[in-house]
Amino acid sequence: MKERAVHILIGLVLIVALVAWFYHATRPAPGIAESARSASLQGMSVAYISGGKLFCKTDNGPAREIGSPYIQQVVDRLERSKERNAWKQGTSFQVAAHGGVRDFEGAGAGIRFSSAIFHKDRGLLYFLSDNTIGGLFTFDLDTGVELRLLHKQRLDLSDLQLDAGGSRIIASAVAPDGISNIATLDIEGNQFREMTAGDTVDAAPAWVHNEPDTIVYQSAGLARSPQGYVAATGHTTIQKLDMRSGRIQTVLESSEHDFLHPRVSADGVLHFIRRPYVGTNYSAGNIFIDTLLFPFRLLRAVFHYLNFFSLMYSRKPLTGAAGPKVHADIKHIILKGRHIDAEKALRKENAINGVASLVPRSWELVSRTRQGQETVLATNVASYDLLADGSIIYSNGRAMFLLGHGGQSSVLLQADLIGEIVGRSA
Repeated sequence: MKERAVHILIGLVLIVALVAWFYHATRPAPGIAESARSASLQGMSVAYISGGKLFCKTDNGPAREIGSPYIQQVVDRLERSKERNAWKQGTSFQVAAHGGVRDFEGAGAGIRFSSAIFHKDRGLLYFLSDNTIGGLFTFDLDTGVELRLLHKQRLDLSDLQLDAGGSRIIASAVAPDGISNIATLDIEGNQFREMTAGDTVDAAPAWVHNEPDTIVYQSAGLARSPQGYVAATGHTTIQKLDMRSGRIQTVLESSEHDFLHPRVSADGVLHFIRRPYVGTNYSAGNIFIDTLLFPFRLLRAVFHYLNFFSLMYSRKPLTGAAGPKVHADIKHIILKGRHIDAEKALRKENAINGVASLVPRSWELVSRTRQGQETVLATNVASYDLLADGSIIYSNGRAMFLLGHGGQSSVLLQADLIGEIVGRSA
């Protein structure tokens, strides 16, 4: 018995030692990160979206969350609604038509930042949306004053980009049926016009330098089931649109790759993210699994049907699982339309300057000259931005980096989950 206890104790010590080693091995050295920040952010401003929230970092100051007064007003209104409906808690009035429980908490307004760009000298231009309404706002970083430019139901914009004159906006307009089109509007939120159409996902538009009415964007076709649901998404291509004539020209296309987030530098070099295309295959094995699971899915549907009546008439669910709300597991996230297992990625993917990546090494930032010569600038790239001085910043999902001329990457900041990023040079 003593030998077994000793063996168990040794095993526990080894496990603790391995966990500690893994933690320190995947965690970047604080000294390196701090020196990279102080050396790289002088005269530069960066912003990023994480979990639907907007954060901004200017010069060498700390990153701060941008608090929208509009969101605060909505939260306050929901809190008042919560107080008015407090008497409904625990009664049949709390039961929704689908059998679930109505939420009178008001915690989290469900409003998210979908896109943001720097505007004028010390401002941000961003879009806020929920399931029903969207709005375009400006925010002064010095005074904290927020101005609403546009507010409209069923409007959801992302990938905002300003033209060189700062008077026109190009964006991706997302529809509830999965389609997104490229749209333009002026800086006041007027003259909204969709420039593309079709059963496609058109996104990430960018203006082409010295061609004021020309843009590039990414585009992928949709395949639908007989019922109209999206069954698959095709490989993503890069298209060029002349907005005067409406002529569309394919710039890059491959059945083996997705080409994402096109940007054109001042010298005419095209930048984009290249990653392997992963199609949707529905084989005989899928049919077998669906057939096998059909009885269980039917029983689940019957259970929720009965649970609704139990909540309605006895005010008690058939199971305690209907009590607290279930939150999505942060372990599984979506970046650039691709499902990412964050835990697996942090364990296996390449680390940049000691910061583990959320996206694979095969996600490459590529530059392409007018003559067609391509150069891989960085790997494990989830998002990036070209700055006016020619600098490039990019993210691997957990940190933002400045790409040096020699191909070396310096850490600008770190965060748990970094989505779209944007930068501005001095």
